[in-house]
Amino acid sequence: MEIPRIPDGEYRFAQIVWDTEPVNSTTLIKLAGERLGWKKATSYTVLRKLCEKGILRNENATVTALVKKEAVCRQESEQLLHRSFGNSLPAFVASFLQDKKLTQQEAEELKRLIDAASLGGDEKENNS
Repeated sequence: MEIPRIPDGEYRFAQIVWDTEPVNSTTLIKLAGERLGWKKATSYTVLRKLCEKGILRNENATVTALVKKEAVCRQESEQLLHRSFGNSLPAFVASFLQDKKLTQQEAEELKRLIDAASLGGDEKENNS
């Protein structure tokens, strides 16, 4: 399923929903005012837009996410990888790490993720 693009402001609003759902719409508008500095009208407009896009649902004054944060992040990551790095994960990682030092814990976590992805790929090939 193709998830509609979510501009930064809408993403920050959706983040509040993801962090607090299910959330009463009045409470959500108050949280948007506190966290984002938005007026009530702005918050309701963004809520309406995200509902129209099928990202959120506002039913009986209760707001929930129809699309989870992980799905949005995954799609945006895939689009960035495709657009900026020609679908090359090694090129992305090399660019990201160019001027950055990893902690031992971060390096171990990345190794674990790579090993898990590699094992998953091998299992798929063996089962074909």
